Amino acid sequence: MSRAGALPAGAGAGPVGERTSSRRGAWAVAATPLLAALAVLFAVFLTGFDQRSAMPPDVAARFYGFFLDRYPLFAFALVYGLVRILAAMLAPGPASVARRLVGGAIGLALVLAVSLHPTFGGLVLRAGFGTGSGAFLNGTPMAIAYTMGAGAAAGLFGLATGLGARLAGRPGPALGGSRWRRAGRALRGWIAGFLALWFAAAVIGLARDAGFGPWPRRPLDARDLVVAAGLLTLAALPHVLLVAARRRPSRRPG
Repeated sequence: MSRAGALPAGAGAGPVGERTSSRRGAWAVAATPLLAALAVLFAVFLTGFDQRSAMPPDVAARFYGFFLDRYPLFAFALVYGLVRILAAMLAPGPASVARRLVGGAIGLALVLAVSLHPTFGGLVLRAGFGTGSGAFLNGTPMAIAYTMGAGAAAGLFGLATGLGARLAGRPGPALGGSRWRRAGRALRGWIAGFLALWFAAAVIGLARDAGFGPWPRRPLDARDLVVAAGLLTLAALPHVLLVAARRRPSRRPG
């Protein structure tokens, strides 16, 4: 091959390599929150952590109760939301270090507040439970009432997590096109994110029905571990794919 013929090939290798690296980075940012939630689940299994484990009384009183008994996988969903903000803080992007630190701290505090105040589940699970139970008591079929409750919980959790990630440095919608086109892209992104989290809330809320044991009343066993890992993965997968697609570099004509 002549030197002249080799130059175009070499010149095209740089952008291709950059796109490949960007795609890998997008998948890393998208998948890290799920991997963190699964890692915490596995740590709980290995350590035998349950409500008999030594904890400060004030922490135990805030953590244990009705909502943890009824929706145990929300503990790992909370890990997902927190790590989602941390991943946005650390991911490449135009945001300054000051914005990442200050915005990330505000985002983490916001997610913790809506998820743990006044006790475990916070406003998120109370909104879901109140909406679903209220609809059911007013004659709505159970399946529809459950779906409505999952939507209420997902909306509040998604608002806190999405705002937190944006404050921490997650890039906004692309700026190209008219104002209406940009608004349409933003609206589609919000709707897609809400639907992904709505699906996730509906899935993790079925943990007891799917055979997940009485944790935290007793330690997790191997069956609980498999059930929980499967449900968490299934629940998070649409959101993981959505985040990866948002961060994936768009192809430009050569």
